[in-house]
Amino acid sequence: MSTVEVGLAAQEVQSLLGDGRCPSEDLWRFGVLQLLDDYSSVLASEGVASAARVFAGEPARTGHSGVDAAFAALACWLADRDGWIPPDWSLDSTRVARPWWFVSESAYGRAWALVQSPGQFRVRGVFITDTALQRV
Repeated sequence: MSTVEVGLAAQEVQSLLGDGRCPSEDLWRFGVLQLLDDYSSVLASEGVASAARVFAGEPARTGHSGVDAAFAALACWLADRDGWIPPDWSLDSTRVARPWWFVSESAYGRAWALVQSPGQFRVRGVFITDTALQRV
């Protein structure tokens, strides 16, 4: 059984935010993408049921509404992709980025993100490019 969980990713983001201004790309990389990598590892080694449990417990709010919304969006996106039921907390209508969160801080990246962001992220005000969730 895995010890990886979304709550630990939220704690990591809280520690990054506690250190002062943290670039959006770092919050995305060390919070959301690390969680995605951990989920993918559990999925490959233990299967869908164990991987879904990565998102079972509701994470504490991080203090960054964009990251909180991204965790919910990621749970729903993976549930759709891999065929499991998203947890209730991920459907909470308050897990929305205010203001909208554009992970890329460049004008070019923001323009592409408006067009390319997956629906589960877009409805929560999180805007990413189509390659933001691709892992090598």
